[in-house]
Amino acid sequence: MLDRDFLPGDDALMIPKTSDGRVLFAVPRHNKIVVGTTDTPVNSISLDPKALEQEINFILNTAGAYLSRPPQRNDVRSVWAGLRPLAAPTGTNEKTKEISRSHKITVSPAGLVTIIGGKWTTFRKMAEDVIDKLEESHGWPATKSVTHHLPLHGAVAKVDFHHPMYFYGADAQRVEALAKQEPALAEVLSSGLGIIKARVIWAAREEMARTVEDVLARRIRALFPDAKEAVRIAPQVATILANELGYDKTWEQQQLEEFRELAKTYMLN
Repeated sequence: MLDRDFLPGDDALMIPKTSDGRVLFAVPRHNKIVVGTTDTPVNSISLDPKALEQEINFILNTAGAYLSRPPQRNDVRSVWAGLRPLAAPTGTNEKTKEISRSHKITVSPAGLVTIIGGKWTTFRKMAEDVIDKLEESHGWPATKSVTHHLPLHGAVAKVDFHHPMYFYGADAQRVEALAKQEPALAEVLSSGLGIIKARVIWAAREEMARTVEDVLARRIRALFPDAKEAVRIAPQVATILANELGYDKTWEQQQLEEFRELAKTYMLN
């Protein structure tokens, strides 16, 4: 993740063929840009995968030829890696980037239906196929999916991207109302990331957040645009969350230590 001035404007950039044949993209995200990706097979998995040095160097070096200026390590606000589950092909030696992103469904002799592979963007098709397989394997009456045009929670007909909380969708007004009802919750925790205290309370009350990591990584997602800024506001978030959930100072301290250890893996310096 880099600051927005590395890619002025609102358009994303895609380099279809890099030095090693991979695609590289730079996409505006709020007031930052996210640059990626790499595709490296691993022999073991972890709950918090870490980007490899060769991956970091590849992105920085390749992006430098296309952005407004070559990014340096100290320009990186956050770096992360994930694990992508791929349904392995049979009888071939395909590279991971060439393996189909489609999902596969199996049924065990005991009738257990399992789905592997796939991706977030096809989640409805994946769910539909699982239901179809369940109906087939269990002899249930066949039904037709009704979710093709079903809006997700928070969906709005027209998004105002200039609204400071547009990413909450239809819930934006409720978050704002919370700050108005309790003026102390309107206090800004991070001006750069647009975080007010009400967003922490909202995460706990409405989004099932129970840890500092839940709030800063999974709900507000401050860890991804700027890891150092997330660490800076972590103490205040821990206090707000402890008060909201009824925990003591020992819990606060433990939460801070755990989050800081996690955040270290998102920083280059």
